[in-house]
Amino acid sequence: MRRGSEIRLTLRALSLLLTYPSADLQANVGEIRAALRSERALSSRTLKHLEPLLQRLESEDLLDLQSDYSELFDSSRTLSLHLFEHVHGDSRERGQAMVDLGEHYLEEGFAIEAAELPDFLPLFLEFLSLCEPAKARDWLAQPAHVLAALEERLLERASPYAAIFHALITLARGKPDPEAVAELQEHYRAAKSRTLDQEWEDAPVDFAVPLAQEGSGVIARIRAARRAVSEALKS
Repeated sequence: MRRGSEIRLTLRALSLLLTYPSADLQANVGEIRAALRSERALSSRTLKHLEPLLQRLESEDLLDLQSDYSELFDSSRTLSLHLFEHVHGDSRERGQAMVDLGEHYLEEGFAIEAAELPDFLPLFLEFLSLCEPAKARDWLAQPAHVLAALEERLLERASPYAAIFHALITLARGKPDPEAVAELQEHYRAAKSRTLDQEWEDAPVDFAVPLAQEGSGVIARIRAARRAVSEALKS
């Protein structure tokens, strides 16, 4: 059966699945599953890969789910859900990219109400769910190498969250650059050898950066991981 072209509900559902587990999320897993199936943006095989996560979210103890989520996404920058963390690290470019992305959200009429940075992946997906499908797919394809690297890292941990990143890459319909993924993974292996305290000792990000005169260039910034990672590996 041919899959539909609409992806709004699917993006919103995947965004919700990537948020911190809550009682409200648990209570609505059935609706999320139904939305994913009804829109038919994902193949039956991809939906099957998501099922272990859905079943876990609706059946396991909430405190266990929250602990697992924090251990994965909050305790290590190598699994951060902030896209620019993987693209720019703590460089000044990250601050400018953050400002540019926030400005683009405003230009598109998308107001950030939650206390999150613009590059937080669930927030980014929520924004894309309001865009036309073709535009959403194009934007989603830009950080495909980051999504692929995160999928690999989660698969190493046997985490069911890996299925979300596989689904996002499928939605983007763009093949991740294998060289860019390899460089991100090299950075990841180097980071694994550092302690958690060392990992968070970097200088704070300076967000007080003026907007670029030539325009936002947001997509170019999202796409910029190869150069940024290469520089990080040399330091």
